[in-house]
Amino acid sequence: MTLPPIIVTAHVVSEDLEFFNALRRRHFPAERNFLDAHITMFHHLPGRYLEEIKDIATDVLSQSQPFVAEVAGVRHLGSGVAFQIASGILTELRAALKNKLGAWPGPQDQQKFQPHITIQNKVARSKADKLFFELRESYQPRSILITGIDLWSYLNGPWRHEAFIASAIANRPDFQIADTV
Repeated sequence: MTLPPIIVTAHVVSEDLEFFNALRRRHFPAERNFLDAHITMFHHLPGRYLEEIKDIATDVLSQSQPFVAEVAGVRHLGSGVAFQIASGILTELRAALKNKLGAWPGPQDQQKFQPHITIQNKVARSKADKLFFELRESYQPRSILITGIDLWSYLNGPWRHEAFIASAIANRPDFQIADTV
């Protein structure tokens, strides 16, 4: 039996996602909008290794703490629009996970990591252009708080949540949120 692939996303606190979810509800094609706003870190890991992926993620996140990332601008995707996310910490976290995951990440995950939150996808270029210019004009910098990662099974459209793995250092008494991106 083939198990569905695993997707890994950064866990952004829900109140920081409200703005992006509202935009998705307005601009993402309703028949394709199965998900809340998210930052994908890995698009396709083999489902048969779910338990090992959880163990690896727990190990990597045991050395991390929640951190603030910056919403750095608006990005045109061709057939959609996204907000760019800037965070050296997020990039380092992904690199540490990728290193431990070995050959499991698929071809899309071998490309350069460009974190973003998609607001619109799979629409006509003219519709994407209109939203891109509208969002670029009204863009205001904002920060988001990332507190760990989520693992999901891809179900040919919808995703099933498999695990939330928190940044472990948040449980220490001397914990402070990293405010550097």
